[in-house]
Amino acid sequence: MNKSTQFGRQRARGAGRTHQPVRWPVPEFLLAALAVGALAYVALERGFVSIPFDRAPLASAAPRGEAIDRHFAPCSGAGGTCVIDGDTIRVEGVSIRIADIDTPEVRNYGCPQELALGQAATVRLVALLNQGPFIATPYSRDEDVYGRKLRILERDGQSLGMVLVSEGLARAWDGARRDWCV
Repeated sequence: MNKSTQFGRQRARGAGRTHQPVRWPVPEFLLAALAVGALAYVALERGFVSIPFDRAPLASAAPRGEAIDRHFAPCSGAGGTCVIDGDTIRVEGVSIRIADIDTPEVRNYGCPQELALGQAATVRLVALLNQGPFIATPYSRDEDVYGRKLRILERDGQSLGMVLVSEGLARAWDGARRDWCV
């Protein structure tokens, strides 16, 4: 017996097979995700559901800032909206540290010159903030070690902190406190 008849008749290669069209599998989870997305879109468009602004996804990677239009005065107690010192303000009870500058201290100062310069920076910051609305733009970190929000204050694209620097009332923040009594 030869090999071709040993196991019965051999079929010709491919004989008996039928050609079926290729079926591309569409996973059910993909269809479900598409359906959920479509329903969410319709619900948002028709107002059935809303996303609060502070939790809405950002349209770009650029940080968004909060517009602030309030009247400021030097702080005289806790809470409210006021200027604590040349680089710290309070808006509706929330403390904000101006992130791009360092100003002389008005409390725990090292010498009379630091106190005088710190008071001048505080008065000037009150005047700058009261010139109109400004934007508080988030910094690379949200808060400092004291729980104050870190923000850069800007009006018309110009940093209000850098205005104080240009007037000699502040230093650009370089990550370290420096002595004002030199």
